[in-house]
Amino acid sequence: MDLTGVTEVSDEDELRELIGHPLPRVLHKQRAALHELDRQWLALSPFCLIATSDAAGRCDVSPKGDPAGFTVVLDDRTIAVPERPGNRRADGFRNILANPHVGLLYFIPGRGDTLRINGRARLVRDAPFFDEMVVEGHRPRLAILVEIDEVFHHCSKAFLRSRLWQADTWAPEEMAPRAVIAKTLEQQDASLAELERYYGPEYAKKLYA
Repeated sequence: MDLTGVTEVSDEDELRELIGHPLPRVLHKQRAALHELDRQWLALSPFCLIATSDAAGRCDVSPKGDPAGFTVVLDDRTIAVPERPGNRRADGFRNILANPHVGLLYFIPGRGDTLRINGRARLVRDAPFFDEMVVEGHRPRLAILVEIDEVFHHCSKAFLRSRLWQADTWAPEEMAPRAVIAKTLEQQDASLAELERYYGPEYAKKLYA
């Protein structure tokens, strides 16, 4: 790629000259503990993204989803997120072992605003609250325990611009199906028919197996 003519922003003063300064109410809206409204949000949220980085700063963002309320609120400063069966890469888990700082972004379907939580995480292999995390008979083997440093709500501008929840903008068929992506990029030796069966209707029946 030819980067000739690219003008880089190199310090915060230059950044502020370009985008301006936040209003005081925005700058100071973060809190150190959960409010009852935050608890309600977590009880209604079925999905979040967890950002982690390793000791060298290499980043990862992992999606987590379960029935609404899957995040267990232990107290005003502590939450827990269950592990579920996946591909076992454990990128985020390994990052947490090296660097405890995490950022979580919680969604409620149809809502443009989001809940952001930043804090320090630990991996725990058992605790009494694991009994609250059982779904379809699956009791997690691990949970991410997060000690909250800051929590705040984020406005809906990105969702409004993207029209993310507006069904008339959805066109999932324009992208190659998951089986084709797997065949092309990950499992060249597998047959497409085999991958289509794997990612077909039976796939959703194995989420907690």
